[in-house]
Amino acid sequence: MQAEVLADPVDVAPIPVRDDEGHLNHDFIEAVEEAIEAQDKAALELLASDLHEADTGDLLEALSEEERTGFVRLLGAGFDYTALTETDEAIRVKLLEDLPNEVIAEGLGELDSDDAVYILEDLDAEDQAAILEELPYLERIQLKKALDYPEDSAGRRMQTEFIAVAPFWTIGQTIDYMREAQDLPDSFYQIYVVDPGFKLLGTVHLDKILRTRRDEQVTSIMEETRYAIEATEDQEEVARTFERYNLVSAAVVDDNERLVGVMTFDDIVDVIQEEAEEDFMAMAGVGDEEISDNVLTTARSRLTWLVVNLGTAILASLVIALFEDTIEAMVALAVLMPIVASMGGNAGTQTMTVAVRGIATQELTTRNMWRILNREVLVSFFNGVVLAILIGVAAWMWFGNPGLGVVIGGAIVINMVFAGLSGLLIPMALDKVNVDPAIASSVFVTTVTDVVGFFAFLGIAAYWFGLPL
Repeated sequence: MQAEVLADPVDVAPIPVRDDEGHLNHDFIEAVEEAIEAQDKAALELLASDLHEADTGDLLEALSEEERTGFVRLLGAGFDYTALTETDEAIRVKLLEDLPNEVIAEGLGELDSDDAVYILEDLDAEDQAAILEELPYLERIQLKKALDYPEDSAGRRMQTEFIAVAPFWTIGQTIDYMREAQDLPDSFYQIYVVDPGFKLLGTVHLDKILRTRRDEQVTSIMEETRYAIEATEDQEEVARTFERYNLVSAAVVDDNERLVGVMTFDDIVDVIQEEAEEDFMAMAGVGDEEISDNVLTTARSRLTWLVVNLGTAILASLVIALFEDTIEAMVALAVLMPIVASMGGNAGTQTMTVAVRGIATQELTTRNMWRILNREVLVSFFNGVVLAILIGVAAWMWFGNPGLGVVIGGAIVINMVFAGLSGLLIPMALDKVNVDPAIASSVFVTTVTDVVGFFAFLGIAAYWFGLPL
């Protein structure tokens, strides 16, 4: 990729903002740090005032805590607060705590409502109220209303700047209004037709406006709004609607079907990324942890599921303890046990990942669950047989005991089948009881494969070789 190039105010040498791999250039970061340390406003403006908000967000994360505050204060009105939507929550909240409320309010006043809500929603209610009091009345009411909607809902993500016209307006009136009005959104793809009570009647695409005579009424080219989004709808469901119907933008309505906002595809891209990261982190048992979190927050985020995992590990150990005499009689069993558990765990994780994704995208439902379950069992059995042959032969050659190869091969097949069953059924069961399968599935699937693996391997060994239990 071609890096953006800015000029160094000291020696007028070009400084690439990003390197060839897309990372922030180390020399660029150092130049910014030197400008902050020297309180050189002119140098900092030349370096950073024209950056894209995504670049500014990455730059804030690269700076130290003190440098971030100095960066914002030194840029003053030249700092684009949209950049805060591109930073980790912990960095954003700490930076806002260090800035005066009137300065924050002035910066938020320049943003679209959805970006302003995104920045405000992570703050305490007291801090939110203090900042909102610094805003003009109309903006304050709009933001308060958006913040009253549930977290992660369409109402929190919608943009309240939109264009709505009466059904009796002509195309000419609409075009003139869009040319003359001062408070239009920066970019838009549709206009909305509403009745006197602001109830949504339909939408008109901009391309149709440009191709229609001025004396025609907007209702002549208006389309019925088939995919209006309720303000209380979860953002993940909204993203799914955009993906399913290839939407560019969609109207957001309240309980009375009155138009209250609009969501656009750029908002949805952020939602998709956020939800994907959330599921990925949840599957690893780290919740909503961010790279900028401190030690205490990070430890607390991880500890809960580590404690749960400790309990399940003890359960697996109890199964091994049942066969203590069996293991003492044949030490080779202790050497081979981890292989059985590991293979089952990996197979279970594969099935679980597919299942969790299918549940999230609504591709896996009770209607097709049995067909998918049948497929997973057959796949697990086939893979189990192949692995059983490979591991069985290896165990035979390793310990010179063909019976040991038969034992571990049989245990592998049994555990692989149970891995396929648990990898699908556990996420489905958790989803039915309203527990997020992305968070809880891995612990239970691993427990099943460990317990079944150890029990099958040691149990078959005790029976096959006539060992004591």
